[in-house]
Amino acid sequence: MATKRITFRLYPSKVQSDKMHYWRRLHKDLYNACVEHRKTSYKKFGKSVDYFDQQNCLPEFKECWEEYKELGSHALQDTVKRVDFAFQRFFKLKSGYPKFKPSRHYKGWTYPCSAGWKACTNGKNGYLKVSNLGNVKMRGQARDWGKPKTCTIMFKQGKWYASITVDCVPFRPQTNTGAIGLDFGTYHAIADSNGNVIENPRFVKAAQTKINQIVKTSRRKRPPKRGVKPSRRWRKANKAVAKIQSKVARHRLDWQHKVSTQIVSCYSLVATEKLNLKGMTRKSKGKRKRQKSGLNRSLLDVGIGNLKDLIKYKVTEAGGFYIEVPTTKVKPSQTCPNCGHQKKKTLAERTHHCEKCGYQCDRDVAAAMVMLNYVRQCGLGVSPSEATAEPVRARGMERASTDVDESTSTWCGSFKQVAQVKRQKQLAQPKAASL
Repeated sequence: MATKRITFRLYPSKVQSDKMHYWRRLHKDLYNACVEHRKTSYKKFGKSVDYFDQQNCLPEFKECWEEYKELGSHALQDTVKRVDFAFQRFFKLKSGYPKFKPSRHYKGWTYPCSAGWKACTNGKNGYLKVSNLGNVKMRGQARDWGKPKTCTIMFKQGKWYASITVDCVPFRPQTNTGAIGLDFGTYHAIADSNGNVIENPRFVKAAQTKINQIVKTSRRKRPPKRGVKPSRRWRKANKAVAKIQSKVARHRLDWQHKVSTQIVSCYSLVATEKLNLKGMTRKSKGKRKRQKSGLNRSLLDVGIGNLKDLIKYKVTEAGGFYIEVPTTKVKPSQTCPNCGHQKKKTLAERTHHCEKCGYQCDRDVAAAMVMLNYVRQCGLGVSPSEATAEPVRARGMERASTDVDESTSTWCGSFKQVAQVKRQKQLAQPKAASL
């Protein structure tokens, strides 16, 4: 059993759309009120407010502000939980102090359980039934469908979407019993150990000409300032840029799905390098800031992180192996795949030529071959379907799994973590009483 997220496009009527915008503003006001409540309680009274304190205030809050009654208690609790997660990230030094959000930056709200909504579909099109709103037509198709758990309604680029999480049993046809090594980069998007190369499509570069033309005209329009509203022409130009960027993101995601499906359909063992993408795309603090920003843009244009995640979960569903080789230990770009001799190369050197054995090939292809050779030497042969996972785990490389680790999983709208905290408090109460 796995949890998947499927996004459907919603087609509400004019009346429904106006009401959904009104609800979105109410959730935004509740979010800002919770942030202000925590901020004021700590600064003026020295008291810290947690999620349960604000949750218990919701019944009295709805009696005072009656327009919140039709939104549903579970959806309001989820908005309060968003504030709690924002402060948790701040206390863990993962983000800044939570700020007040304007309407244009607050996308939507979430139903954390089955109350208040119902997805009337079998995974292809259908309609979404929402309490106090009615039936909303939706369009989309899911590869695997199961029991709906949560629903997030969002407004992006002038369109409404419903992101539904379902518990399902994923199915993917068995792959061929083959092994391959993959090297990701910007010059070549993907280079495999068989010598094949997938070129970088460079979606951002193709759309940059149109974006520069629109940005050039928006500079002559009135930009937003504190206390001054931006002009309508400036807003129109910004919407045009956002529309192009959204189209680029959709093209990139479509390309990533096609490439990952093609790789998984041919190989059941995928070996790739372990990359610190956050550190690789960090801003430069030295002199060459423009060069580093261009490199970061190229890395983000390929979307290496998302591409690796797609390959990983698809190989998992097909019953294969996904292995990440420790880059700092193996050094695939500096090692010869034929004899193992290591020599440092600059980024300008695109061809691997070993001075010891004379082996010559493309630099990225050589790195992919080194990663595959390392996996084979660690105990996994050419036919991964016949091998067991024990020798892999013994060497620090684990088979990809569909089970979600609750300690490291991202929050998808459910209250599973809140229930765990409640159970821990209930178990701790008798012990305290006995003392």
